This record gives sequence, structure tokens and C-alpha cells, in this order.
Amino acid sequence: MKRFKKWGASLVSVSLLMLMTTACGGGATPSSQPATTPSQSNGAAPSTDAAKPTYNFKLAHITPPTHMWHYAAEKFRDELDQRSGGRMKLEIYPSSQLGTEADMVQQIASGSVDFGFITAAYLSSRAPSYAAWLAPYAFKDLDEANKARKEEISKKILGTLEEQGLVGLDYFFAGQRVMLFKDKEVLKPEDMAGLKLRVTPSPPLTDFYKSAGAATEGLPLPEVYSAVQTGVIDGMDMDLDAAISNKYYEVVKYGAVTNHMVWPAVAMASKVNFDKMPEEDKQIIREAIDAAANYSATTRAGQEEEFKKTLSDNGMKIYEIDSKLFEPYMKQFDDKYGPTDPLIKEFLDTFRK
Repeated sequence: MKRFKKWGASLVSVSLLMLMTTACGGGATPSSQPATTPSQSNGAAPSTDAAKPTYNFKLAHITPPTHMWHYAAEKFRDELDQRSGGRMKLEIYPSSQLGTEADMVQQIASGSVDFGFITAAYLSSRAPSYAAWLAPYAFKDLDEANKARKEEISKKILGTLEEQGLVGLDYFFAGQRVMLFKDKEVLKPEDMAGLKLRVTPSPPLTDFYKSAGAATEGLPLPEVYSAVQTGVIDGMDMDLDAAISNKYYEVVKYGAVTNHMVWPAVAMASKVNFDKMPEEDKQIIREAIDAAANYSATTRAGQEEEFKKTLSDNGMKIYEIDSKLFEPYMKQFDDKYGPTDPLIKEFLDTFRK
């Protein structure tokens, strides 16, 4: 019995010694790695064996929450969340909350904002090849334009943003351009002579209207309503979606559904942030953007008649102008801009039928 007690005491001593050694770090291996910490607004948390990076992204655009581009941003957010298994979250800043398009592009390039939907019209003042998308009557409808975004020339134009610290991801369409007039029913291009129209600041757009005798004003979108209301401008170049979401029908009487240009926003990412991501996460972003772009174009294409009826029901006279009346202006664009940039020429050669 005494020997048994001695042996038992020795076993207890050995066990205590082993516990003390382990507690002091004597070669024990941790059972798991630390959990991944959520990133800041523009970066990824360190990746570990047990967890992939998580992201809290920011996206900015100019339109109100009732506009198709905002719905597309929400679709992008949902696709990111689903495809990443909840690792990618997205905050959306609509209605120029983060400033003008110039401000947004600067923020995206610096990395303080991750994504933006920026109009091709604005970008044409920074990267001339984007003027190609403003070619009058290049596409019959949004379906044609949506197919065009997949063409090699469209991807080449996206690639020109790299030198500005931006990654061009895709194109989002929000209808084609129409003309809204406060008091005058314009029935042919020459009727615009002497009118002052709000046009997104962009050389091809201003050239298009000035060639018909109109003067142009490059007002920020949030200022347009009051400018028409007070008579600072006589009308605007716009899309039907924005005419409704911004309630321009309250201050303009006439809407000429010319559909003279498609109106893409360019979905872009911050290069400094995008380049840091694993290829797997870059691919999730590309696929989510593609899904959102298709959603935007196909949804908007089916709303044309509904939007025209909404504007008519709210007191606007909605009518069409024959595209043949604009053929001289189409030629002027092609003759002027085609020779200025090989990508514009390739675009025109590809899509002019």
C-alpha cells in the first residue's frame, strides 16, 4: 500500500511539472490563428491560414437614390456580399455626397474611395478616347450598346484609365440622351439656336449642341433644377430616368425623345487598392460588376415606354425628332473626332453601320 501511495504521488508530481512546462510556453502549438480583423474603408485585413481578407468598400456616384445607377450600385453591393460569402461590404454615397465627378475621381485615384460610377462625358475631358461613346446615333438602342461593352475596343478604352491610377471595370447604361426644353418646342436641330442648355462638361457634347447654334452651361447635376426654374438655362441634355428622379417635369414643358447618344457611366476602381487584392478577390469584383451592369442595361431598356408615360402624365409634351435631321451633325462628329485618336476611329469603324 505504501509503495502504491508513493507511485501515485510521483505520477501527480510529473503531471504538475508537465502542466507548468506547457503554461510557460515549452514548445506548445496554438490550436488556432487569430481571427481576421475587418479592414478600413479601402484596404484588406491581413490574410491568415484560417481566414481570408475582409473589406469595407466605398462607392460614389452623382445620381439620386431613385436613379438606375444607384439601383445598379445596390445590385453590385449585393453581388459582392453573396459572392464573397459576406467578406465584402459596400457603402454607397449617391447624389454627389463626396463632391463633383472631378472630386470623386481624385478620391478614387488616391485610394480613399474604392469604386465610382463616373460618366463617360466627364472622363472624355481626362481621357480623350471616351469621346467615342458620345458619337451621335452610334447605337440603335440600349441592347446594342450593352453588347458593345463586351467588344475589344470597349475594353481598350477602359484600359486607358490605368495611367491615372484607376482601373476601368465596365460600363453602366442609364438610357439614351434626350432633350428637355423649358418653354420652346424644338422640332429640328436649328430650333435650338439661341437657347442656353445644360450639358455635362465634355468637348464632344458641347460641340454637338454648339454646331446647332445653342449655348451650353456645364452645371453640376444638383443645380440644374433651380437653374431651369429661374431661367438661367432654357433646357438640358438628359436621360428620361433622371428627368423623373430629379422631377424636371415640374420645370420643363417639352421632352424631345431623340435618343441621340447612349450614356454610360464607367465603373472604376482605385488601382492602388485593387492591385493589393488577391486574384481571387479581384475576380469576385469583376463578376459582381458584370452582373450589375447587365442588370442596369436590361432593366432600363424595358422602362422606356413607362418613363415616357410618366412624364406625359406629369404634364410634359413628349415627342420624337427624326434622327435623319441630325445626319450632318453625325458627320461633323466623325470627321472631327475620328482622326484625333486611334481608339475613337476604331470605335466608329466597329459600330457605325
